[in-house]
Amino acid sequence: MADTAQEKINKVYESLTRAERQLAGVILENYPMSGMGSITRLAEKASVSTPTVARMVQKLGYSGFPEFQDTLRQEVEARFSNPIAKHESWAQSAPEEHLLNRFTEAVIGNIRQTLASVDPAQFDALAALLADESAALYITGGRITHALSEYLHLHMQVIRARVRHIRSTSNAWPHDLLDIAEGDVVLIYDIRRYENSTLRLAEIAKAQGARVVLITDQWQSPISQYAEISLNCRIEAPSAWDSTIAMMLLSETLIAAVQEASWGRTEQRMRTLEDMFDQTKIFRKFV
Repeated sequence: MADTAQEKINKVYESLTRAERQLAGVILENYPMSGMGSITRLAEKASVSTPTVARMVQKLGYSGFPEFQDTLRQEVEARFSNPIAKHESWAQSAPEEHLLNRFTEAVIGNIRQTLASVDPAQFDALAALLADESAALYITGGRITHALSEYLHLHMQVIRARVRHIRSTSNAWPHDLLDIAEGDVVLIYDIRRYENSTLRLAEIAKAQGARVVLITDQWQSPISQYAEISLNCRIEAPSAWDSTIAMMLLSETLIAAVQEASWGRTEQRMRTLEDMFDQTKIFRKFV
């Protein structure tokens, strides 16, 4: 799967001229809609010349501005496609091999491209935020990704104190926001079709002084405008549904990193929890 235009901009950003960086900032500010107008309009908005726009899109690997815009249109369609549309798209181009192989190859590709795009420094910064008990940690997700948020929440509860899960239903999460204080961390999972209620949650949390962090897809949720750290994962698969396996891999790696960063504390919490399990006889013992 080819890189999105946004990913290409991020990859070449350090090599851009001052004017090109100015242009890149305007494009990324309201991506991808910012690049949908005319080349003249985009140049005026960024206060650069039209030749600067043409040069930069060529640096991104496009033959010219029309091809760049075609890519953006395809990304817009991909962002908002529903499960039926996604299934029809895959069915038309599906190879003859068995679905087990096709799906596995797609997921492996997702994992490779996700890991290639993740900045290790950003990953380490996110792990440090999650490990810091001086701030409360709130975790939430959307209609599909709430399962990932619950999984992360369960493990973080064992690793550290002051962890809360925010329910994804919009009539419930305002109650959770009551206790968010300045400096607390709010981790949000959000993939296409991005949910308005989750976006509003991020906006309110940010306004209350929370440090919002985001795990999203390659097209990047609108929540990114409020996020201090965003990690993008590839999610496309030969199915009517997106695959969250790359997101799960990233989540489990974060769990391992946070556990490692605070093992002394985590080990004691685990011992205490195991004692409680023994007392309540939750698990069977075979010896």
